[in-house]
Amino acid sequence: MTSNKLPMLGRCLVRWGGPEGLSRQFAGNFVRFSSNTARKSSSPLKLTLKGMGIGLVLGTGYAGYTFVTESNPKAHLVNEKEELFFLESFPNVKLTRRIVNPEDKSGLKITLFQYQTCPFCCKVRAFLDYHGISYDIVEVDAVLRQDIKWSPSKKVPTMLIKTDKGFLQLTDSSMIVSVLSSFLRDTKQDIVELASFYPNISFIDESGKKKADIMNKYFLMFKDGTPRSMTKEILEEERKWRTWADNHLVHLISPNVYRTRQEALETFEWFSEVGEWSEHFPQWERNLMVYMGAAAMWLIAKRLKKRHDLSDDVRGHIYDALDKWVEVVEKKKSPFFGGKKPNLADLAVFGVLSSMEGCQAFVDCLENTRVAGWF
Repeated sequence: MTSNKLPMLGRCLVRWGGPEGLSRQFAGNFVRFSSNTARKSSSPLKLTLKGMGIGLVLGTGYAGYTFVTESNPKAHLVNEKEELFFLESFPNVKLTRRIVNPEDKSGLKITLFQYQTCPFCCKVRAFLDYHGISYDIVEVDAVLRQDIKWSPSKKVPTMLIKTDKGFLQLTDSSMIVSVLSSFLRDTKQDIVELASFYPNISFIDESGKKKADIMNKYFLMFKDGTPRSMTKEILEEERKWRTWADNHLVHLISPNVYRTRQEALETFEWFSEVGEWSEHFPQWERNLMVYMGAAAMWLIAKRLKKRHDLSDDVRGHIYDALDKWVEVVEKKKSPFFGGKKPNLADLAVFGVLSSMEGCQAFVDCLENTRVAGWF
């Protein structure tokens, strides 16, 4: 954080950074295009509510991630399955920026709809950047969400991929990564067919509530069987730690980055910087979003701490989690969990952590755990 030298996994990624000190560029393989979206002024009451809403949506983006696991035996499926969703034409939205890699041979035309600091969006970008895939970005308004009004799901990340059948929508960060990773192993495969192996299903949880999730989202699909370079044990370990990143690590972020009023304010100042709020909003409106959002999330973080059974020493919880991760990597006697190169578990953990790079909690993690050498 305080050094210009890039950390280990960071050097393996092509990432479009936020603040200058966090920007990581690789061989100049990307170009940024900014949109000049004009915004109209609104009444003070409306903007006050909007500021609070942005704070709530951006902040809780760190936390709300529900899925079925084998540890929940009372949950059961119901006979409902959603079909893949396609758009006949690309929605009428303005691109925020474009990430271009001249060496990209995937043949994919991808648009990522996101919040810049959402950990799940960061996971997807970490995967795309590491594999050198070009893609467009649409930064979604966290309150009005006009840029995803076309979507049945109003959550991010969501991705559109151009296909012969129209624009295929993929949702859920882990599902997106699994589909793309399976495709990259053989780009002659039909990505629509691959996506069909990850159906969205409904289930009843142990409290009797109906919920939805995506099946197989941590599984890779191999056209000609499991590659010789992979074993069942390797794939199971990778899935285990990808799940850990989604189901445990991510829930430690909000209570840490919003631990105190000052940290909450610093976090939203960073959101403003990487999200370029000063360019897209009037200064007084930007300030409203920062201060109202910080106050709202400082209060919400207290409830999240209780929800996830965390003690008042929230730093201790994330320190323990990161040291646990580093211990597992060190047992491999290799730079990464995946060996000499990062695998999907490495990229998942990296993506989640990178979402708080501009926060004091991140600095403290680097100083009080052994994660810096891996990160």
